[in-house]
Amino acid sequence: MRFSISGTLLEACVLGALSAKPTYGYDLTQRVQAVLAVSESTLYPVLRRLLSDQTLHAYDAPHDGRNRRYYEITEQGRVLLHQYQNDWQLYKKHVENLITGGQTGEQE
Repeated sequence: MRFSISGTLLEACVLGALSAKPTYGYDLTQRVQAVLAVSESTLYPVLRRLLSDQTLHAYDAPHDGRNRRYYEITEQGRVLLHQYQNDWQLYKKHVENLITGGQTGEQE
């Protein structure tokens, strides 16, 4: 994809990816990278920021004799995700209108 992604949009994507169930860092990275061209070095600071903002919770769980760090969305994170989803719908509508030269039938 040719479009760069902002930090806010990446936060929304991470929260959305974690909204169904907690997952560990590597799996989350693979899921996001399957859709967006982001590196681990870009993703992990986003995870730390979301943890600091208390929109994510992290915990360790054993797996094959080692610990995995799992990330889970908090209630505060769900509220933020809902706001991001609403903002995304409006943003998407406006960008679509611009890209199509105002041909989407939307009148503002």
